[in-house]
Amino acid sequence: MVVNHPEAEFYFFFDRPYDNQFIFGPNVTPVVLNPPARHPFLFYIWFEISVAKALARIKPDVFLSTDGLTTLKTAVPKVTVMHDLAFEHYPQDIDFIFRKYLQYFSPKFARRSERIIAVSEFTRQDIVKTYGIEAKKIDVVYNDASAFFAPSPEAEQENTRNKFSKGKPYFIFVGAIHPRKNLVHLFKAFDSFKQQTGSEAKLLIVGRKAWNSKDISNTFERMKFQEDVVFTGRVTDEELRQLYGAGLANVYVPTLEGFGIPIVEAQKCNCPVITSNISSMPEVGGEAVLLVDPFNVGEIAGTMKKITEDAALRQTLIYLGRQNLKRFSWERSAGQLWDSLMLATESTRKPA
Repeated sequence: MVVNHPEAEFYFFFDRPYDNQFIFGPNVTPVVLNPPARHPFLFYIWFEISVAKALARIKPDVFLSTDGLTTLKTAVPKVTVMHDLAFEHYPQDIDFIFRKYLQYFSPKFARRSERIIAVSEFTRQDIVKTYGIEAKKIDVVYNDASAFFAPSPEAEQENTRNKFSKGKPYFIFVGAIHPRKNLVHLFKAFDSFKQQTGSEAKLLIVGRKAWNSKDISNTFERMKFQEDVVFTGRVTDEELRQLYGAGLANVYVPTLEGFGIPIVEAQKCNCPVITSNISSMPEVGGEAVLLVDPFNVGEIAGTMKKITEDAALRQTLIYLGRQNLKRFSWERSAGQLWDSLMLATESTRKPA
């Protein structure tokens, strides 16, 4: 968007020293505002005092906030990106103070924004139902995956398996170890799959190993095939691309997602996808994924079995995945976001 609109002047607000890679063009002016905001009390100070003062000083035509939070103390038109309302549906999964902040302010942010960006039609409808916002105020702008995701050649796939799974085939999960990601049911399903098939396949959990739920850690400790679960920890972007590219399938079965970027990442790497049949995931995966009930262990296990036994099915999913990717483009999304910003400025412009 910055590159496509050299005629526009952009101010980027940061809450700490920034990396120059985020200054996308000469028409960007970076502004560091204190305090560093990583706690609800600091969110409030940063948005309602620091950001509000900066907007009063700069007097922009519109304020875009990309992660669900904004300021209420400005007359500048606001466009707010809302990724999901998981904190409303699974409040037990986040800390008390964060939950209270989000539940108190998010409906206010939604009502006081001139336009809302939802990252899926599912999220749009959820905002309408949960907060009573008019659908016509909400624009759907899809995410995409980073451009570096691409298929792996056969030799690279073998090297990846040798490095991460002792040369064995594997399923992959990418994401935070968090209750909403549904690792409890995934671990149980993997155990069931192994018991049914005797497969040598492993399960790679790609992300930081930090238990956020006793249920997750307890389920893992009770696994019969615990030794076949590999926690890779954090990996580089290149390693992540390789891991997708060599996987049997991406088993991504959260209980709620606003979009689900790992679905698109996997498809860019020719990795078949098993995902949940609820929230945004059928919308994002389209006809190119195998849908399962995320609460049905037997169904997840049976679909994993199907992937290992049916090579033709895997190839079909890879082909359909390549077709599905045509629906997602950062270039297209940038244009749609720009259009929303222009609508927001028009909605507050007084007639002459």
